[in-house]
Amino acid sequence: MRTFAKSDKLHGVCYDVRGPVLDEANEMKKQGIEILQLNIGNPAPFGFTAPQWILDAVREALDNPMSQGYSESCGILPAREAIKEYHEEKGLVNVNLDHIYIGNGVSEMISIAMQGLLNNGDEILIPSPDYPLWTAAAKLAGGNPVHYLCDEQSGWYPDIADMEKKITDKTKGIVIINPNNPTGALYPKELLEQIVELARRYELIIFADEIYDRLVFDGKKHISIASLAPDLFVVTFNGLSKSDRIAGFRSGWMVLSGDLSKGKGYIEGINMLSSMRLCANVLAQHVVVPALKKRPDVDPLLLPGGRLYEQRKCICEAIDRIDGISVVRPEGAFYCFPKVDAKRFGIVDDEAFILDFLRKEHVLLVCGRGFNWPEPDHFRIVYLPETTVLTESMEKMNQFLEKYYR
Repeated sequence: MRTFAKSDKLHGVCYDVRGPVLDEANEMKKQGIEILQLNIGNPAPFGFTAPQWILDAVREALDNPMSQGYSESCGILPAREAIKEYHEEKGLVNVNLDHIYIGNGVSEMISIAMQGLLNNGDEILIPSPDYPLWTAAAKLAGGNPVHYLCDEQSGWYPDIADMEKKITDKTKGIVIINPNNPTGALYPKELLEQIVELARRYELIIFADEIYDRLVFDGKKHISIASLAPDLFVVTFNGLSKSDRIAGFRSGWMVLSGDLSKGKGYIEGINMLSSMRLCANVLAQHVVVPALKKRPDVDPLLLPGGRLYEQRKCICEAIDRIDGISVVRPEGAFYCFPKVDAKRFGIVDDEAFILDFLRKEHVLLVCGRGFNWPEPDHFRIVYLPETTVLTESMEKMNQFLEKYYR
């Protein structure tokens, strides 16, 4: 029977989130050049504001002496109770308040989860493309990230055969990102059940990044994979940065659920790491209850006429009009991951392609290999800007490609 122990060493490496494209964009902005930024998933600069009840909760918390000091390392009790109720509504079982950890965003929780799990040489399955912090956090912990492919021809769903082929006796867990960043794919129940069966067969922990679970289009429903795996050890990540447009508050959490009997050592490691950073931002913890209790059944932004719905429609239609680029229509989050005909345009380095586009047309994107995609033929678009900006950016891409061959 496979068991999971806490990491016995913590390793430190530098994870550089910059790079030549962003450096170039920053230099251009210093020179007064206006840049159309389609590179970062931060709603605030694009006019998305937090719900009023969240702002009211912050004002009230400012006058509360208890919000001015440290909290328990795992988070304030009312917030953890609200998180427990939210995830139980989504079908999670065996959720204990002591196994809910509130952090400074999901990013911090991912780092803690990987540090607690991985020793030197341990492997963790991570999707390709992925949110790159997962790969970086695994490496930081001394582990070896192994990327399984998501299939563009199948709506960017994980390739189950490729996933199983990459499981070894060193594999400790499987990461899924659902809805996915950068593709916007939303995974159906049948696919999630296949992933659960793999985890069950090989006795692996499932790490479910579900930060975009409330940003789903077309009347579809997000299914939490933990609800399909009550007999497995599942770690679910969620938060308010995206759904409630408060990325700067750094309000996220992780929930351990299912059968935790084989994870005693791992849980000890998580508790130790959680205590080492004292606690998450206490003011931000006070917004969790109103955010989860007062949330609408459906966010108007996701309905026809809503900004995110219309911006998704706009960017997909604009891409469809460009010869040499295609895109799978996203079903969640606010990203898409278009494919460019690399052979036709002579692209062998996607970073160089994105840099050429930035210099020529002053539009900032992120290259596909920044998300651990193996080929130089994709890039990510964040469709948070207004439709006029999205249309202009793709018109610039169209005219750029008409004369481009690297």
